Amino acid sequence: MRRVVPFLVAFALLAAEAPVPAPKVQTAQSGPADCVFCKILAGTEPSRKVYENQYVLAFWDIRPRAKVHLLVIPKQHVASLKELDELSVETRAALLSACVRVARDQGILDKGFRVISNAGKDASQSVFHLHFHVVGGEQLREDAITKDPVGRP
Repeated sequence: MRRVVPFLVAFALLAAEAPVPAPKVQTAQSGPADCVFCKILAGTEPSRKVYENQYVLAFWDIRPRAKVHLLVIPKQHVASLKELDELSVETRAALLSACVRVARDQGILDKGFRVISNAGKDASQSVFHLHFHVVGGEQLREDAITKDPVGRP
C-alpha cells in the first residue's frame, strides 16, 4: 500500500502541472450555406430559443407535432447521428443533457417525453444537421415506428 500512495501523489502533482486545453468547439458557420439550423445559429434565421450553452441550442419546432415540440442541435454542423463521432465528448453529453433540461423547463419531465433523432432519408430526416426532437405535453402515440400503409402520407 505504501508504494501506491507515493505513485498517486506523484501522478496528482503531474496532472496538476499539465494544463488541460479547453475543447475546441466548432460553430455551425462551417456548415453548408443552405443549412437552416446553421443559419439559426448564425442569427440570420429566426427561432424561439429556450436554451443555449457553448455546445448546443434548443428552440421550438416551427411545425410542432405535439403540444411541446422542441429541437436540440449541436453548434457544430454534422449531418446526422451517423456522424456523432465527429462531435466532442462534451458536445455529445451536452446534447442529451439539454434534452432533459428543456423537458424539465417545459414541465414535461415527470409525466413523460420522447427524444427522437432521424438519421437519413429512409428515417424521414428533413434537415441534414443533427437534431433531437423533444416532444411531450400530452399523451403520445404508443407506436411511433409503424410504417404508414401504402397510399397514406
